[in-house]
Amino acid sequence: MASKVAAVLSCALLVVAATGYYTPPSPATCGLKVGYYHEKCPHAEAIVKHVVGAAVRKNPGVGAGLIRMLFHDCFVEGCDASVLLDPTPANPQPEKLSPPNNPSLRGFEVIDAAKAALERACPGVVSCADIVAFAARDASAFLGGRGVSFDMPAGRLDGRASVASRALDFLPPPVFTLPELVASFAAKGLGVEDMVVLSGAHTVGRSHCSSFVPDRLAAPSDINPSFAASLRGQCPASPSAGNDPTVVQDAVTPDALDNQYYKNVLAHRVLFTSDAALLTSPETAKMVSDNANIPGWWEDRFKKAMVKMASVEVKTGNHGEVRRNCRVVN
Repeated sequence: MASKVAAVLSCALLVVAATGYYTPPSPATCGLKVGYYHEKCPHAEAIVKHVVGAAVRKNPGVGAGLIRMLFHDCFVEGCDASVLLDPTPANPQPEKLSPPNNPSLRGFEVIDAAKAALERACPGVVSCADIVAFAARDASAFLGGRGVSFDMPAGRLDGRASVASRALDFLPPPVFTLPELVASFAAKGLGVEDMVVLSGAHTVGRSHCSSFVPDRLAAPSDINPSFAASLRGQCPASPSAGNDPTVVQDAVTPDALDNQYYKNVLAHRVLFTSDAALLTSPETAKMVSDNANIPGWWEDRFKKAMVKMASVEVKTGNHGEVRRNCRVVN
């Protein structure tokens, strides 16, 4: 899989021929800028923030879903709202029906509500891709407070392609080892530290038991014995489609976007193989320790990594559109 995705580069990624290394793009390189809608739809970001705030106050889990949605959108076809497209007779299997997204991805109704409000205020102006990016930013701020508040550049257009199999090709599953995780993120122009920092979003949200029981509880692993016992009390020994409950990813601060995830990694109290994998190299283990122990360290890096991820393979110019309805192409 790594070879398949290695040729896919982020928006305007610059190749330094002499070294073979890539220089990650700034948002401006991608045609994105902070305040993009200032003239065309002055209240665009405030409208999204209002809708997201109401949803997160009602159910903090939706906030976790909106953060995850940005990741799942950007890693497949780029940050172009392809994950929002519904099935049609011509395309019966879009991304949202792929196993990494269905039935676990949440927050579609929040994007719909924000889009409806924006269409009333400024018809045909604000892209669904930008709404997804704004929503992830706002959800981060509502769950994490001032420490994870940041500006999100905008100017993305919406894509027209959405294929379920592409999600399987590009989204790293919870069973990935460290080398597989590094390769998956590198294929999108994201570095090792970006990967470690963005993994911290696992401090909020829930997971289906089927995502970790087979390789973490039903097989030998480094998981903390008391934590494993707690999970076994919540999960069936063999989760199935008809019996696959969810558990919180961070049992300590389940609704707070904070650095508790890294403390959980160090304590071997995390759900996924991909979480535990962060301790399998000295480089990433030190990052985990720094994020866990240095006040403000993770928050500062998370904000930058979110903006960087939200610039992956964005569509501008003639390569996209502004959908009237986020669920269907124009």
